[in-house]
Amino acid sequence: MPGRLKQSAARWCYSKIAIDDLCRQAAEIGLAGLDLIDEKDWPVLKKYNLVPAMVSGAATIPVGWNRTENHDRLEKDMQANIVKAAAAKLPNVITFSGNRRGMNDEEGKANCIAGLNRVKKYAEDAGITICLELLNSKIDHKDYMCDHTAWGVEVCKAVGSPRVKLLYDIYHMQIMEGDVIRTIRANIEHIGHFHTGGVPGRHELDEDELHWRTIAQAIADLKYEGYFAHEFVPVRDPITSLKQAFVLCTV
Repeated sequence: MPGRLKQSAARWCYSKIAIDDLCRQAAEIGLAGLDLIDEKDWPVLKKYNLVPAMVSGAATIPVGWNRTENHDRLEKDMQANIVKAAAAKLPNVITFSGNRRGMNDEEGKANCIAGLNRVKKYAEDAGITICLELLNSKIDHKDYMCDHTAWGVEVCKAVGSPRVKLLYDIYHMQIMEGDVIRTIRANIEHIGHFHTGGVPGRHELDEDELHWRTIAQAIADLKYEGYFAHEFVPVRDPITSLKQAFVLCTV
């Protein structure tokens, strides 16, 4: 595999392409995996030596760990999905804080910590990393609570597990706070996965306000061993755009 980063791509951005075709072309490009893959499609990826790099854990973007009434159900879902991921030897499952809906961030943080404490041992025992995603609440996911790196890092520190980390979505965090490379360097021990996306439109990486090759270089220099996944919505030929992003971020 070329370069120092294991690159992946989000399935939903290529939903019009049949999974077998997408896997074949992703492997030809040089990708190591695909993100947000349904369980029924895991064997197709394996056929092409691709890893389902991020799969379902528990929660949805609006309904997550920041409310204690969700914890029993989320624990059950997380345990079941970790068992499936571990059986398939997958690395990561995704989860979400949920929306604020009037709740203050300190209460939500305490609730997320309590909830993730309930599931961290499942992840530790299985060798699976739970990734709490950082999303912007300014444009795409209004009212989402885990919308700043510092808040997410405080959750991870309090949970205190090497198997509970952040999914640092560069697109979302550029919108919310910028200062991407400095923030990544300061918090890399709490980051388990990356997503990309051109800012401001979440399209191709070659016509936006970020210098992606510099970002990829900075992450690789930190000896990061996880996946670096492209989650942009192509407006040109999708496979051509994916190949261009792969080349741009091969460092």
